[in-house]
Amino acid sequence: MNQPVERINAAAVPARVGQGTAVEQSRAVAEVQAAIVVAQQVPRDINAAIAEMRQSCAQPFLAERAFFRYNRGSGNITGASVHLARELARCWGNVQYGLTELRRDDEFGQSEMQAFAWDVEKNSRTSSTFIVPHKRDQKGGPKQLTDMRDIYENNANNGARRVREAIFAILPPWFVEEAKELCNKTIRDGGGKPLPQRIADAIRAFEGLGITQDRIETKLGRPSGKWTDHDVAQLQIAFQSITRGEVTADEEFPPSRVTVEEIQQQADQAPTADAGSGNA
Repeated sequence: MNQPVERINAAAVPARVGQGTAVEQSRAVAEVQAAIVVAQQVPRDINAAIAEMRQSCAQPFLAERAFFRYNRGSGNITGASVHLARELARCWGNVQYGLTELRRDDEFGQSEMQAFAWDVEKNSRTSSTFIVPHKRDQKGGPKQLTDMRDIYENNANNGARRVREAIFAILPPWFVEEAKELCNKTIRDGGGKPLPQRIADAIRAFEGLGITQDRIETKLGRPSGKWTDHDVAQLQIAFQSITRGEVTADEEFPPSRVTVEEIQQQADQAPTADAGSGNA
């Protein structure tokens, strides 16, 4: 008999299995068996999957959510998001994926989680087991989480990244790369809107987040009149990342800071109160 990979404390194992748990275990086994049978009887049509993927990636709603962006050190980390991964799994078909909390340890303030993705038709499966501390990073150091909702959201956010990688691990690389290229193209095209209108819309959207136009221009290194399609596309990714909480506005668009030398220079250039006045 195969032994489980992770050893669980015997004290944490319930003394008996309730009727509801037994029914759920039987249902899970039957569901897996049914999924295999259905996948064999209705294999995926690769051409249809490609066509559906291309149609989905042409939609701005998906393209604008297809990438994540956050700061690490002195650079930005970008990549395909879990939203794109889930949509590609749906288009590819016969794919199951999920996130499970195997065990919660309130004494040590952590949860043992498992993320998986399974191509039922090809019987290709990948999974990862990991520990999520009940903590949230913030300025001044990590904060311990005790509220049940905060713990749930923290586990879900950490698990989403593992689910994303699990899905991408079982999908063909060419399928994923074409999807990313198409989503980038959709963002650059802006749904057919002319570039000046997209620039104006971007500036207005960021103003709603308290980010002024001069901060954006400082970030891009040129005035808005010289922004390109690529610039606007990157701004859309940054906007989505800020609204999702992956990065803060100040991290993405640092506010301008006036140095002591600049203040002194402005004071020297300013006219004095009695400048130009003379004694009668």
